[in-house]
Amino acid sequence: MGPLIGILLVVAAVGGGYLGMGGNMSILWQPYEFVIVAGASAGIFVLAHPLPVVKDTLQAIGELFAGKREKEKDFLELLGLLYTLLRAVKSKGMLQLERHIEHPEESEFFQQYPTVLRKKRAVRFICDYLRLLSLGTAKPFEIEALMDEEIRILSKEFHGPTRALKMAAEGLPALGIVAAVLGVIKAMGAINEPPEVLGQLIGGALLGTFLGVFLSYGVVDPIASLIRVNRESSISYFVSIKSTILAHLNGAAPQVAVEYGRKVIHSQTQPSFAAVEEATILDTELGKAARASVKAA
Repeated sequence: MGPLIGILLVVAAVGGGYLGMGGNMSILWQPYEFVIVAGASAGIFVLAHPLPVVKDTLQAIGELFAGKREKEKDFLELLGLLYTLLRAVKSKGMLQLERHIEHPEESEFFQQYPTVLRKKRAVRFICDYLRLLSLGTAKPFEIEALMDEEIRILSKEFHGPTRALKMAAEGLPALGIVAAVLGVIKAMGAINEPPEVLGQLIGGALLGTFLGVFLSYGVVDPIASLIRVNRESSISYFVSIKSTILAHLNGAAPQVAVEYGRKVIHSQTQPSFAAVEEATILDTELGKAARASVKAA
């Protein structure tokens, strides 16, 4: 809802200012100028990027307008799952965890945290590194280096829509000039028309330049920035997993390890220490109630 409100405010400010100057709104009705600018931009976007990036960009825009992003309860469930897994390792040994990490969708541990289970990429990330630990040959600094590299690659993938939209925003003003030139060519073809007709044609041509600049700086570029913020939150999800597992590798108790994971979460979505403590005490009625409240939320 936020991005939509912002776009409406921008349109209202620009349109209201134009009307306040005594502008004629009928001149702004030039649908083919919009077709040239927006259509050419969409075509270039598809031409310049692989299909997965195009699909991911559409998905990212849909998530943005639907208000979907990582929230505090998502991180709370993640830390709860990590605590459950690490506690099982500490009490029963790494081999007891094998069936959970080989088939997480069938694991009662993962099924307690459906929000995490729906994030297939994150589940694979967790299981892959726990599987490495089960082999017993990896050193903490080697695991950390591997995690850093994988998160770097993930970050590049996650920010694909941002880069693609930024590129589209940079090209829109130039496409606006293309639409304006075509409009001027049309106006020159009617040079013998009365001044009021010719003036309207020239005004319509200039609208192409306006559309290119407006869509670039008023719509596409801000949307790209918002998507970047959303995707940074998704990357923080993986950084939290990394910090928790590394703390465990370095000998931290499960409760301490999840505190390491909590501290690297962005402040806007970081659960409190008390909330994590309640959600991870699974053997008590308090912990069960806390988990139930998280799922209900």
